[in-house]
Amino acid sequence: MDVQPTRIPQKRAAGLALRIKMRKLLREIKYDFDFIKSHSLQPKWYKFLKIFILLGFLAGYRCLFGLLKTVVFLAVFMFLSFLLHLLYRVKTRKYKKSWLDFVVVEEDNEMKAKSVGKFYYLAIVLNTIIALIISQIFPIGFF
Repeated sequence: MDVQPTRIPQKRAAGLALRIKMRKLLREIKYDFDFIKSHSLQPKWYKFLKIFILLGFLAGYRCLFGLLKTVVFLAVFMFLSFLLHLLYRVKTRKYKKSWLDFVVVEEDNEMKAKSVGKFYYLAIVLNTIIALIISQIFPIGFF
């Protein structure tokens, strides 16, 4: 009687590999959140103001165009902004190297982000325009 080998060890190995990848991903996310909280690229009041501007814009957008178009706008805007974040993260080697308008300087033998400028804000405006166009076109053919 032949006994087939079980695949449990392979499943456990795959599960372990997935857990290791998830831990690494969570460490990277924590690294980004810590950077966002600690950087001085923008004043603290401006960080909070951006949230209220976005919420006010979304409330007005919902009143004008409805919930579905608002959700599509927000999803597209957040996706494009996430891609922009990843682009800056990669090109600046985790915010330790200057690139385009992202300037890094050495202070106390440590690299610190000093400023972000026109390209970043232009990209955010472009993200907003693209999200606006897609949200106005996308739901028509599907709902």
